[in-house]
Amino acid sequence: MSVLQGLRRLILGRKLDPFDPKTRQHIVLIAFLAWIGLGADGLSSSCYGPEEAFLALGEHRHIALYLAGATALTVFIISLAYNQVIELFPSGGGGYKAATQLIGKHAGLVSGSALIVDYVLTIAISVASGADALFSLLSPQAQAYKLGAEIGLIVMLIVLNLRGMKESIAVLAPIFLGFFITHVFLIVYGINFHAEALDDMVAATWSETVQLTRESGWMFAVALFLRAYSVGAGTYTGIEAVSNNINMLAEPRVRTGHWTMFYMALSLAFTAGGIILLYLLWNAEPVAGQTLNAVTFRAILESLPWDAETARVVLIVVLALEAGLLLVAANTGFLGGPSVLASMAADHWVPRQFRQLSSRMVTQNGVLVMGIAALAILLLTRGKVGLLVVLYSINVFLTFSLSLFGLCRHWWEQRLYRLDWKAKFAMASLGFVVCVAILLVILAEKLMLGGWVTVLITSGVVGFCLLIHRHYEHIRQLMLRVDQVYAVKPDWDEDTPPLPADPAAETAVILVGNSRGAGMHALRWVLDTFPGRFHNFVFVSVGEVDKEAFNSERTLKSLRARIENSLNYFTSYCASRGLATKTYQAYGGDPLGELLGILPRVFADFPNATVFASKLVFGDETLLTRWLHNQMPLAVQQRLEADGHRMHIVPLAVPDPVAPPPRVSIR
Repeated sequence: MSVLQGLRRLILGRKLDPFDPKTRQHIVLIAFLAWIGLGADGLSSSCYGPEEAFLALGEHRHIALYLAGATALTVFIISLAYNQVIELFPSGGGGYKAATQLIGKHAGLVSGSALIVDYVLTIAISVASGADALFSLLSPQAQAYKLGAEIGLIVMLIVLNLRGMKESIAVLAPIFLGFFITHVFLIVYGINFHAEALDDMVAATWSETVQLTRESGWMFAVALFLRAYSVGAGTYTGIEAVSNNINMLAEPRVRTGHWTMFYMALSLAFTAGGIILLYLLWNAEPVAGQTLNAVTFRAILESLPWDAETARVVLIVVLALEAGLLLVAANTGFLGGPSVLASMAADHWVPRQFRQLSSRMVTQNGVLVMGIAALAILLLTRGKVGLLVVLYSINVFLTFSLSLFGLCRHWWEQRLYRLDWKAKFAMASLGFVVCVAILLVILAEKLMLGGWVTVLITSGVVGFCLLIHRHYEHIRQLMLRVDQVYAVKPDWDEDTPPLPADPAAETAVILVGNSRGAGMHALRWVLDTFPGRFHNFVFVSVGEVDKEAFNSERTLKSLRARIENSLNYFTSYCASRGLATKTYQAYGGDPLGELLGILPRVFADFPNATVFASKLVFGDETLLTRWLHNQMPLAVQQRLEADGHRMHIVPLAVPDPVAPPPRVSIR
């Protein structure tokens, strides 16, 4: 093992076998861990969401009592509606899959693009907010190092997530639990301390509401409430993450997903609603340089029977845990974003590389892109939370609205086939109305304050995806033509056993990919170009275990069956013509690495071997086409020739659709 390989293994961990049952057991999440890893985004918003909503009410603070109830109720409404997404799409994909399959592929594209941008902003705003909280405990001179610390935190999260989802959650779990336990105590104690004032507060709230409506009208009161309600909309953004990553939950997935959603909804509703109630009960007033949470929690801690210094130390711990939870929330972007990218790559909206899994069974390309994009956003905004907040939460409600509209449409179409359609339709409709209302208010509030930047970026992502999809669709049509022209329809007995190969004889090693036509073109080219030279034909195929293939045991078995059937196609063809054959196959997230790992075995078994691989030839190849397609044949050729082995790349020109098939001999 080289020094570089040793360092890589130290940082990222040992390679995992996708077909080993222990691998899935190692990486799947039970509901408790999923609640920590995926629920932190929503729960962290209690560090700033309730405060923003409360302050938006101005002098009409009594409305905050309605706000606390509405916040808790909204969390449960959206969560219950999204349970339907979990049931309908247990393989993951969340809002993207729901919009794609229930409305249409372009609705899915908009939903997926919005989610990608929102997850990048989740990382950026969570890290920036956490750094603000931490550096508020330090001297003013330390502020100069804040941006550097934010960059370091994102790099740390990238490394943790490259090691695996479970590993990143395990490291961050103590912070999450510390936050939750301390805040539950503060909320319960704080409400209980003023329990006798609750009845009077309810009566006063109703009295002040009646007075406000008489003086300013119902429209003003409703508009004020809706504005504050929408300002705290970031509270609900973590709900989407569960449905996105349902495929990484422990079996039974749907049940685990429901429990995860319940834990998330209960903890989020209790924390967000409870903090707003504390503001009212403890008459919280803004203090320069301090959050409203800090002001309220200080008052609560000072009411406890201990000295002032102890109360100050405990407050520092509580605020440090708030900052830490924002770091955990940033990790949600690294879990949800790559999952959306993988689903979109499966539908050819983004480069296929985003489907690939690393040796640790994580979508490493997605993790890297999310981290790099978040770093870019931080540098462009200089980590200013006020600016990031303006860009945030628009897209997630766009996704919510599309998903829930799709559910409404689905249950309406199912009304003739499902007896329970009315209840499900009603829940989806309620969630849809709530989310659309919040989206419209957010757009009205934020669009001209800078929210247009989010809309512009999202539109740019949509346009880029359309360009990529058009290219991939063109290539798909070309490969269909390749298979039609080059793939020989079996006219031989496919059960013919392979003839044994002679290790000492000259051997042609054919690299076989997904296209039988491309593989058959390479084989027939070798037979025509070197008649009678090769006595053995070795076929090597690598099954790529990407995000879709690793969804379940069934998809893994399907992948293996497809590879074995493809190899059998070539060996039975050769056997029917008296040609000796042997096959090799490997599986993993890195096809190039697996191929370079298996070829030394081939050369050890057949020392006198020459490798052949076909490669699609583009008439106008550009940097974009080279990026959108793997350059495996060229990479393999470069490595093999450096090691002293022979390899030839067989050009594969796409046949003209109107031209007759090329004349090739079949031996």
